[in-house]
Amino acid sequence: MTPPDLLARARLLSEDLIAWRRRIHRWPELGFEEVRTAAFVAETLRGWGWTVREGVGITGVVAERGSGKPLVALRADMDALPVQEETGLPYASERPGLMHACGHDAHVSMLLGAARLLSEVPFAGTVRLLFQPSEESSDAEGLSGAARMIADGAMEGVEAVFGLHVLTDLPSGTVGIRPGATQAAADSIRLTVRGRGAHAAQPHKGRDSIYIAAQIVTALQSIVARAVDPIEPVVVTLGTINGGTRGNIIPESVEITGTVRTLDEAVRELVHAEIVRIARFIAEGLGGGCEAEIRRGYPVTMNDAGLVSLAEELARTMLGLDAVTPVRPSMGAEDFSLLATVSRGCFFRLGATPPGEEPTRGHSPAFAPDEATLPAGAAMLAGCALQYLEAG
Repeated sequence: MTPPDLLARARLLSEDLIAWRRRIHRWPELGFEEVRTAAFVAETLRGWGWTVREGVGITGVVAERGSGKPLVALRADMDALPVQEETGLPYASERPGLMHACGHDAHVSMLLGAARLLSEVPFAGTVRLLFQPSEESSDAEGLSGAARMIADGAMEGVEAVFGLHVLTDLPSGTVGIRPGATQAAADSIRLTVRGRGAHAAQPHKGRDSIYIAAQIVTALQSIVARAVDPIEPVVVTLGTINGGTRGNIIPESVEITGTVRTLDEAVRELVHAEIVRIARFIAEGLGGGCEAEIRRGYPVTMNDAGLVSLAEELARTMLGLDAVTPVRPSMGAEDFSLLATVSRGCFFRLGATPPGEEPTRGHSPAFAPDEATLPAGAAMLAGCALQYLEAG
C-alpha cells in the first residue's frame, strides 16, 4: 500500500477514529490506573488478529503482528490528568476532576487506527505496538510508564521506535519534526531551608528562613543569566514555597520545589551543581542551612537523524510537500526519551488546530485538539513502520 493509499484508507476510518477517541475521552484514567482504557485497547486489537499481552508496565498493553526482523515499535501514551474539564463538549469527561487534557486519548485512537491499517497489509518483519501507561507521572519508586514497560521487556529486540504528540501550535494534518535533541531533560528540585524560629517582633533572636529562601529564589536565576553559555537553552523554575504557620512567627524552615530543564547532558550537570552550591552558600552565609536535593527525571529526547529523514519523506509524500515544519526543541519533557535510549527513536508533533483558528493549550481545562487530524496521525504511524520494514 503506497503512502497516498494509506492516507486514503485512514480517512475512511475517520468515524471509527473519532468514536475511539471520544470513548476514551469520556472515561479518563490517571497514570497506572488505565484499566478500562487498556481493556478496550486489548479487546479491539485481538479482534483484528494481533497477539496481545496485557499488564505490561503495570497497566500497559503490548501487541505484535508479523515475525522476525526487522522489529519496529510504535508507541502511544494512555494516561489522563487531574484537571476539571471545561470544554462543554457532548463527550466531555464523565469523571469529575479528571480529563484528557494533553491529547493522549487522540494518541491511543491514532495508534489503534495504525493497527487497523497494518492488519490489512502484508509486510516482512515485526511491528510491536506499545500502549503505554503513565507518561505524565511516576510511581512511588520514581518510574514512569516507559520505564516500567522497558523493565517488563516491552523494548526487547526493538530496532526503532516511533511516537507522536498532538501539537495545537501547528495546523491540523502537518508534522513538526527535528533531528537530535527535541524534548528537554526534566529534573525536580527540592530545597529545605533551615533557620531558627523566633517571634516576629524579635527577629534578631532567630534566623529568618523565609528571608533566606527569598534570597535563594532570586539568586538561582543567576545560573541561567551568568553560569551557562547564553546559546544553551536552560530553564530553572521554582513552583512552590511553603513555610510558616502564622504571620507573627518566624518559621524554623521553608521548603522550595521546582524544576530544571536542559537539552545537553554537560549543561544538565553544571546546572545541578550550581543550584546546590548557590542554595547552600547563601543559606550558610545568612546563618542558616539548606538541604538541596535534585532528582533526575526524564533524559533528553534524542531523535535519530535517519528515522527523522524517513518520517519527513513519508509526510511530504502522504500529506503534501508543505506538510513538514522544522520545529525548535521543546523544553517540555517526554518519557518517550527512555524508549529512545534503548533503540533508535523518532518523536514528532502532529498539528491539531484548524488553520486560522486560535489553539487551545495543553494541560488546560479547555484543551480540545482537532479530530480531523486523527487520520493523518494513524497513517503516519502505520507508514513509518512500513517504510522502516521495507528499508530494513
